[in-house]
Amino acid sequence: MKPSRHPLRFLCAALLALPGAAPLEAALKNPDTVIYAHTGEILTLDPVYPYDSATQGMMMNVYDTLLRFDGPSLTAFQPVLASKVPSARNGLVSADGLTYRFPLRKDVRFHNGDRLTPEDVRYSLLRFMLIDPEGGPAALLLEPVFGRNNTRSPDNKLTVTKAGFEKAVKADRDGVTVRLKKPFGPFLSIMARWSYVTDKKWCVARGEWDGAYETIGRFNNRQKESSGLYRAMNGTGPFQLESWDQNGKQLILKAFPGYRGSPARIKRVILRTVSDFSARKKLLEAGDADIIDLTRPEQPQLAGVQGAHVADDLPRLLTDPVFFFTLDIDQTDNQDIGSGRLDGQGIPLNFFASASVRKAFAYSFDYAGFLKNGMKGKAVRARGAIPPGMTGYSPAAPAYEYNRLRAEGYFRKAFNGDVWNKGFRFTLTYNNGSDIRRLACESLKRTVEAMNPRFHIDLRGVDWPVYLNKTQNRKAPLFTRGWTGDYPDPHNFAFTFYHSKGRFARAQGYADREMDKLIETAVLEPSPAKRAQLYARVQAKAYQNAPQLYTAHPRGLYGLRDWLKGFYDNAVFMGIYFYPLSKQ
Repeated sequence: MKPSRHPLRFLCAALLALPGAAPLEAALKNPDTVIYAHTGEILTLDPVYPYDSATQGMMMNVYDTLLRFDGPSLTAFQPVLASKVPSARNGLVSADGLTYRFPLRKDVRFHNGDRLTPEDVRYSLLRFMLIDPEGGPAALLLEPVFGRNNTRSPDNKLTVTKAGFEKAVKADRDGVTVRLKKPFGPFLSIMARWSYVTDKKWCVARGEWDGAYETIGRFNNRQKESSGLYRAMNGTGPFQLESWDQNGKQLILKAFPGYRGSPARIKRVILRTVSDFSARKKLLEAGDADIIDLTRPEQPQLAGVQGAHVADDLPRLLTDPVFFFTLDIDQTDNQDIGSGRLDGQGIPLNFFASASVRKAFAYSFDYAGFLKNGMKGKAVRARGAIPPGMTGYSPAAPAYEYNRLRAEGYFRKAFNGDVWNKGFRFTLTYNNGSDIRRLACESLKRTVEAMNPRFHIDLRGVDWPVYLNKTQNRKAPLFTRGWTGDYPDPHNFAFTFYHSKGRFARAQGYADREMDKLIETAVLEPSPAKRAQLYARVQAKAYQNAPQLYTAHPRGLYGLRDWLKGFYDNAVFMGIYFYPLSKQ
């Protein structure tokens, strides 16, 4: 008999047959490709429109910014497209804190081969601010640069003047200068995450804004599908677009060979929306996904998965889940409010405008039980919007606790007793793929319905794009969302949650002039001690008004294959930075 040329094959088979023998390590799959199975959906490829984690997490791999945070730090910066980090010491920040100069690198090219110019940077920053789609991120830069949070009057007229436009961002031969309206402490932190730069010449060729003040009105607040960049990308980042299958909910990036420094070691990145955890788990087990989104309730199910582990206790600037009460509900084609009356079969449009109703719900949630059973002890109890580690957060701040007697008292008081005597029915929504928000909704439904047989809350999961549209347009009477910090400063939470022009407050129809004034004062206050006092007052007023119901500040986690190397995280990433990754 001819000897086998592979004698180890028989030894391996014999070892595997032994009782209790551990499986051999799985063979490395797709060594040049990283596959990320996530729960969100990518909504557009134009960086001026999206404000969700799935899309923004992808964007930062394609579009470089002027600066970035140094590794996991939230206080130290690295120059990226800029050649230096501006500071008062190096003379790139003026003594009055209003002027920031960004000298640019000379060796940078876009994915299409065009060379980066200062005019590209000027154009990109102005475009980010002035396209200003409803619900988009423009306010992040509009606030410090133009001193306003949007670009339109109530009758949709452009409110940015030509003089303000020409003064805001200027390009010269070697860089750009940004002029702020007022000193704004978090400005560099915003630039480190949101100063995406694209190619002006390429944009204009695709029918986009030409960069002139006189033409911006035609592009301001367009629908995202009208953008020439809706399905196209041209950045300077380590990856470039290969394909986007919207129906299949999959986007593929490929390494940019002309990336400054050295190209990424990973040649392709596949981002795939997989809302069902069991499907994501199977992909990770089989080695057909290298990274998966993971929630606390799902984490125990990964125990024992060979060749995989959980990257746990990742830092987050996160408040999630939060229940948002819509104070002025839009009834147009709205099935979530039942009859639209307080008759036991629906709710009126102003149901949650009642502080008694909101406080009744706030006392109805089992916070301790949710932290223990839902978050598995891996979260801090939220006492407001501002997370731990930020100015204004205090573990001793007033917060609602589960108290059935107090909840019943407020329910009996609301609408002169009609809420208790007649009951209500409405639909509470969460986004599909978020098991932790679903669990929070189930918990609230259980405790509220247990108080009175006339109380009925229906639950429904909604796909992410539809969910965003519903919640931002006041179609959802009560909904669950969360907030990951855009930049590491309490203003990003206080403004977003509580200011009448903030993202969530606008979606709810919540407005309080005193609250607005507190927030506007706090962001400009140079003294850290005084800022802390102001934000403590913001949190106290939020407790008094109860516009939202806060549950937790969670730590982050992902499921990873063991062969994935180089992974690191930053609390403001909103996704995975793929450039340092390799597989071995």
